[in-house]
Amino acid sequence: MGYELLVAFAVGAHYAFLAFGIFGGFLAWRWPRLIWVQVIAALWLLVIVVAKLKCPLTWLEDRGREGLGKPALEGGFLDNHAAGVFYPHGYEWVAQIVVAVLILTSWTGFALLQRRRRLR
Repeated sequence: MGYELLVAFAVGAHYAFLAFGIFGGFLAWRWPRLIWVQVIAALWLLVIVVAKLKCPLTWLEDRGREGLGKPALEGGFLDNHAAGVFYPHGYEWVAQIVVAVLILTSWTGFALLQRRRRLR
């Protein structure tokens, strides 16, 4: 049961981090101090994808799977839990463009809101 919880935690934390990294800039429109945490999260996502690094949460999930007697999954979180669910396999580049547009849109909106607040 402990390893099952570890795997569930790692996958859930992955989804939460991915959602925050993509959509957190929109949350910063309401809570401006969040923008710096979101920028760091978005940059981490960029580094992981561009450098093809293995996320520490993937390592944690793999350890939990090994503890259950299952093999570690080939590839990372996006390959195993996002591809085929949020976008079709083979269309990672489209998903990356959509994510980049979402993040840049949230940052642009944040900058415009901050400018309007300063002018008041």
